[in-house]
Parts: sequence; C-alpha cells; structure tokens
Amino acid sequence: MHNKEKNTLFTLVISILVMIVYATIIYQKKVVPDPAVINDLQFWGKYFILFIPIAIGSMIVSYILFAIINKIVTKEDLEDVQDERDKLIELRSIRISHWIFTFGFLLAMGSQALGMEIWVMMVTLIVSGMVSSLVSELAKFIMYRRGF
Repeated sequence: MHNKEKNTLFTLVISILVMIVYATIIYQKKVVPDPAVINDLQFWGKYFILFIPIAIGSMIVSYILFAIINKIVTKEDLEDVQDERDKLIELRSIRISHWIFTFGFLLAMGSQALGMEIWVMMVTLIVSGMVSSLVSELAKFIMYRRGF
C-alpha cells in the first residue's frame, strides 16, 4: 500500500474517532443534564467554535503520529513530492466534498423552511460536514487505489 493511501486511511480513522469522542463528550456533559439546550443557538455556536480547533489539532497530531509510525515501521521518510496526479485526486475529492456539503446545507435550510426545530438544522449541518469530509478521504483512497 502506498504512503498516500495509508495516510488517507489513517486520517479517515482519526476523523471518525475525533467526531465520535467529541460528540459523546458534548452529549454527556451538556445535553443529558439539560435536554432543552439543543434548541439554544448559543450552545450550537460554542459547539462549532470549540470543535474547529479540536479537529485541526487532531489532524496535525495525526499527521505527526503517522510520520513517526511510518518511520519506525518502514525506516523511510514520507515523500513531500506532489505531482499532477496527486493534485488531480485532491481536486476531485474536494469537488465531491463540496457537493455533499452543499446538499446537506440545502437539507438544513429546507428543515427550517418546513418549520422544524433549530437542532434539526444544526445536526444536519454537522452531519453533512462530517460526511463530506469522510467521503472526501474515502474518495482519495479509492482514486489512489485505482491509479487515477
């Protein structure tokens, strides 16, 4: 398996773990004691603002861990070279990610147009963002595997 494929799978797993752990902690500490908080926009704002640096930090740590583990196991450094194929794969995965998030955004706005509660919109936005990120990484893996 190529290093780019390994890195993509590692990023995919770390993204899923961070999302599950963060959502579980927030749910246990905030929603369980006060279920009415899910209709509070301030709660959702804090949830998003806090999640952004946590997600970025976890990705940085995951890249560092991947480089260390790869160096220990294979005794090779990671390649810093990115050719046209890598750029094309990145652009295609970003395009897929944007379409998925756009669809999720439209669903979230549609939920508000239908008069649903605010938490439906926020959960739809969160889920569409995470799904678009995960599908992007999965698309990269598939394209690297196929040889695009």
